[in-house]
Amino acid sequence: MRKNQSAALRKPDILESYYQVLIQEGLEGTSIGKIADRIGIHPSLIIHYFKNKENLKLELVDLLIEKYESPAMIDFDHIEDDEERFHALISMLFSFKWSRTVDPSVHFGFYYLSLRNKKILERFRVMFKWLRDYLAKQLTDFNDKGVIQVKDATRAADYVVTMMEGLEIHNQFLADGKPFEHFAQTAQKTLVRALKNGEL
Repeated sequence: MRKNQSAALRKPDILESYYQVLIQEGLEGTSIGKIADRIGIHPSLIIHYFKNKENLKLELVDLLIEKYESPAMIDFDHIEDDEERFHALISMLFSFKWSRTVDPSVHFGFYYLSLRNKKILERFRVMFKWLRDYLAKQLTDFNDKGVIQVKDATRAADYVVTMMEGLEIHNQFLADGKPFEHFAQTAQKTLVRALKNGEL
């Protein structure tokens, strides 16, 4: 029991260290040694807890997914007005804060790994499906209350998720030095107009 408690206490620290090293060094520069050095433990302790580097990767992916699925980020039930709650949700999804839920270098690093690693791919699929289904449920509710007009809530949610992911691509390659919010606000207005006018 004590061994399991020790692992439960140490694993989050190791995973956070892994995450921070990935941000600083990238996938190609990250090693078990650097992860261990950051929190002052012996590299063998990481192998002891995770058995191998593959398990370490998978557990970090699971932790990052938990960050995206944090209800505090997108729970606006405390807002009573339907129109206000709708705009609060869309504004959060298109915000710089949401885009930095997980550092983009780590997010897209694991996206790259998912193209070759079926276990990571499956985790990404579950994550995006969870977000799509959550948004479809929200859009259905807003549609029933007359806030928006959507023909197919799941298709509309697919569109929202695709736009959200595209914001970081634009920010990295097409923004020409303009802040993230500059294009995000334009994309947000386009989306709201499409949802309001029954275009999705």
